[in-house]
Amino acid sequence: MQGTPDAWKEWWLNPEAESYYFIGKDNVPFHAIYWPALIMGHGGLNLPTDVPANQFVTFGGSKASKSRGVGRPLNWYLERFEADALRYALSRSFPETNDSDLNDDEIVRRINEELVATWGNLVNRVVSMTNRYFDGVVPAPGPFTDADEAAMAGRLNTLDEVSDLLYDVKLRAGIGRAMAGAQEANAYLSDLVPWTTAKTDMDRTGTTLWVALQMIAACAVTLFPYMPGTSSQVLEALGSPVDGRAPEWAAPEVAAHSPLGEIGPLFAKVELENEN
Repeated sequence: MQGTPDAWKEWWLNPEAESYYFIGKDNVPFHAIYWPALIMGHGGLNLPTDVPANQFVTFGGSKASKSRGVGRPLNWYLERFEADALRYALSRSFPETNDSDLNDDEIVRRINEELVATWGNLVNRVVSMTNRYFDGVVPAPGPFTDADEAAMAGRLNTLDEVSDLLYDVKLRAGIGRAMAGAQEANAYLSDLVPWTTAKTDMDRTGTTLWVALQMIAACAVTLFPYMPGTSSQVLEALGSPVDGRAPEWAAPEVAAHSPLGEIGPLFAKVELENEN
C-alpha cells in the first residue's frame, strides 16, 4: 500500500503470519524447493506455511490457453452468471486431487440442481413461512424434541467440520460439507413439516422455524468464504450484519421476537443458449 513502506513486514517478519501458495502442479518445484531455499538464504523471513498445489482445470480435455482459444475469458462467465453462483460452481470443481474438466453444462447443473434447489430454496421457504405465519418476526421456541436437539447440534458439527477442512486447504470438500449442512436443514423441515403444523399447532411451528433459522445462520457462516455476497445478505437479514468483514466463525443466534430483514431469492435458475 502506498504510504506504508513497512507494511510487508507484517507478512514476512511476523511469526504469527501464515502464507499459502496456491499454484498449479507445474510450479511445485520452484515454490516448494527453490523459493524456500532463496528465503532461507536471505534469512529472517517467513517460509511458506503450505503449498497446496492443484491439478489443472481443463476445457474439453485441453489445458486452458488464450492463444490457442481453449477455454473462455472470465468476462464471458461474469456476463452470464451471478458472481456468487459462479464461485459456487467453480469451488465444487476445484482440481485438488486430479484434473477437472470445466464445461458450461456442468456449471449450469451445479447452480440449478444444487445451489438454487438446496441453499437458495432453503432460505427462501423458511423466510417466507416466517413472514406468512409470524408476520416476519422470529418466533420464540418452545420445548425441544429430540429432532430439534439434533438439528441444533448438527449446525455446530457443520461449523467444526468445515473449519477443519479449510485449515487443511481442502476447499472442495469444505464447500461440499457446508452444502451438506443446508441439506440437513432441508431434511429437518421435511420431517417437521411446519407448513402442516401451522394448521393446528403454531407453537410447534414456531419452534421448527426458529431452529431452521439458526441452522441457516450457521450455514451462511460456513458458505461465506465461498460466496461472501449472498452470505452477507442472509446474515444481515437474520440480524448479524458483517459490514464488509468476515463473520466470526461461530453459530450466530437469530434472536426471537426480532424482525427479519428484507431478502429476496438469493439465486436465479440459469439457462444458456447454445453458444460456441
